[in-house]
Amino acid sequence: MSEVPSRLPMEWIAASLKRERGRAGLSLSELAKRAGVAKSTLSQLEAASGNPSMETIWALAVGLGVPFSALVEPPAQAVQVIRAGQGPAVHSEQSSYLASLLSACPPGARRDIYYVWLEPGSRRDSEPHIPGTTEHIVVTEGKVEAGPRGEAVELGPGDYMSYRGDVPHAYEALAPGTKFVLIMQHM
Repeated sequence: MSEVPSRLPMEWIAASLKRERGRAGLSLSELAKRAGVAKSTLSQLEAASGNPSMETIWALAVGLGVPFSALVEPPAQAVQVIRAGQGPAVHSEQSSYLASLLSACPPGARRDIYYVWLEPGSRRDSEPHIPGTTEHIVVTEGKVEAGPRGEAVELGPGDYMSYRGDVPHAYEALAPGTKFVLIMQHM
């Protein structure tokens, strides 16, 4: 990958930390102790300042008893598109490893994963799936136009998109040899 995703916006982490600490009923001191981080560091993070590493966020997630994704997932939108190399990233202090969360699995959800091959010339129209279905697409090769009717978006290699799958939607290859990963999430 030639493009490195941008850093995770601190406002997301701050809002998530405050939300999850409130749900857990923990004070700053108690969470800092459980996570093994300084209270001043936690206070700065909740104030949307600082630059936490993956390890710090992970320790806070463990201290809160929540998945890592609960602290780094972006605010939900009806249709979400993440272009290749543009997803917010969390960097490791211990290696040249970075991760960009595209989507967290909500509690109680079921996911089916498909690898799709699509050629130009025939649009695939899909009727609504069961209520609560969300579709996620990551393009691996070619170009595809996908999404709910009237909200379709053109995607290229490495691009990610999510949208409601319980409304009419379609997929259309814009280049030969188009391939993508399709994840259907059912609530």
